[in-house]
Amino acid sequence: MAEIELIFWYWWVLALVLLGIEILAPGFFFLWMAIAGLITGIVLFLVPSTGFEIQLLIFSVLSFASVVVWRRYVGKHPEQTDHPLLNKRGAQYVGRTFTLIEAIENGQGKIKTGDSIWKVYGEDCPQGAKVKVTAVEGTVFKVEKID
Repeated sequence: MAEIELIFWYWWVLALVLLGIEILAPGFFFLWMAIAGLITGIVLFLVPSTGFEIQLLIFSVLSFASVVVWRRYVGKHPEQTDHPLLNKRGAQYVGRTFTLIEAIENGQGKIKTGDSIWKVYGEDCPQGAKVKVTAVEGTVFKVEKID
């Protein structure tokens, strides 16, 4: 089997290709792999005798580690926006008051919001009672009776 010999700039070309994919694809996934390819190329430039397996190991570890670190960073620092509830339709109703269109019996009933009917759960209440939405669990509102 022929031995694979990589030259440092092969990794830099791979980094540019991955950077091009990053520009075309949404998210920040390929960017970290491109940086890993760039660093792997720098290592090979500085230490030309680095074996192919070690190069692959460096690239893989750097790619995996950078993606994991990025995901943790994004998880702890979510993007701030002027409309945080834009794609969270149910969350927009938390704190609002509605009238039951179907009594809450055995913990379940219904309310109408705009042109939609939502299931609710909470303490039993008669039809027409006023309730306040306190939480959203999937497509069901948790409500409490207000006087």
